[in-house]
Amino acid sequence: MSTRDAVETTIRAWNEHELSRGAPAAIDFDFHPIEGEPPAPVDRLTTFYRLEELAEETDEPAVVQRINADLAYLRALMGERQELDAYVRATQGCPAAGWPAEYVTAKGELARQCVEARGVRWGSTTAADLAGTEGPIDADAAPDAIRQAADEYEPAVRRATGSDASYELTIEKTVVDAYWAYWLDGAGQRVRLRLNMPNATFTSVQARQFALHEVLGHGLQGASISAQCATEDVPWVRLSSVHGPQQVLLEGLAQAMPLFVAPDDEALITRVRVDHYIQLVRSELQLMVNAGSPIKECADHARSRVPWWSNSQIAGMLADRSTDPLLRTYMWAYVAGIDWFTNLADTAEETTVRRVLQAAYRAPLAPADLEELWPAGPTIGGSRGFSL
Repeated sequence: MSTRDAVETTIRAWNEHELSRGAPAAIDFDFHPIEGEPPAPVDRLTTFYRLEELAEETDEPAVVQRINADLAYLRALMGERQELDAYVRATQGCPAAGWPAEYVTAKGELARQCVEARGVRWGSTTAADLAGTEGPIDADAAPDAIRQAADEYEPAVRRATGSDASYELTIEKTVVDAYWAYWLDGAGQRVRLRLNMPNATFTSVQARQFALHEVLGHGLQGASISAQCATEDVPWVRLSSVHGPQQVLLEGLAQAMPLFVAPDDEALITRVRVDHYIQLVRSELQLMVNAGSPIKECADHARSRVPWWSNSQIAGMLADRSTDPLLRTYMWAYVAGIDWFTNLADTAEETTVRRVLQAAYRAPLAPADLEELWPAGPTIGGSRGFSL
């Protein structure tokens, strides 16, 4: 058994342990599902020691990086609290450096212009007013609307990414006490989209957005990478986990996908510009609360940046990004990813865009891999290369 295979076996056993205790799964998407029964559960500390042993057996960069991400996350699960930048570097593979205040302000002004062009005022009711312009749909109609939008966009996404992989989509409604409204996981060609009904809102624009993000972003991408694993003995761990270094790619491209395949859909592009700005503000809050800023100061900053956020939303964001071992790393992937891919769409040459998107549907690229594909682009996670 290769070290990569041994790592996969170890992570699968750890995943069974997390599921048995009702904790978040350690595996999000299985690119190379195995036949038969899963391995017996193995606890966190035993997994930690085993991964340390395996780290001594290989110098394969992708395997080593994945092991280091798992070790950092396991340490956090067992109570260790690394400084935020070190934790994000170990898990997501990029710094938690952040972006200058003037950069965030500029992206906010762009978002405001897009919103106001839709006839919506920027203020305390922006989110509700914007949704009101987007054609609200009933929750019962959402699965069909998402499927229809996925069917319509699929040819464009396949042209952009070069993917010819097949996938099987299941859409489920669920009720979970968690931050997420939509979640996709899967194994091989089987893809499952869950709609968390207490948090989900449904409009025709959001149906298009989530078709591109969840189904054709995560789902088709996962199936495409799985197809690559079926024909090639790849050098990287064939399991995706949200605490791992592929999440910047997965969440970044999924959020920015409309910029690449539907740039003339003004309502959809408005959503992307607003999301980009909001993620940047969330990153400011994450840096502030992890640096010890008083909660009142964090809350005041949040309201000054995003006037429609409620106390409940702000409180949840601060807790998620500071006290939850998984979300403290995973949430950084959203801002690091959407910022890099938005800049790619806005400023890179067409040949570079094509090269990045096609590579992204063949392997779970880490931030360093993305930066190698576009050397002229900004540093992922902040610190340089800001376009105002």
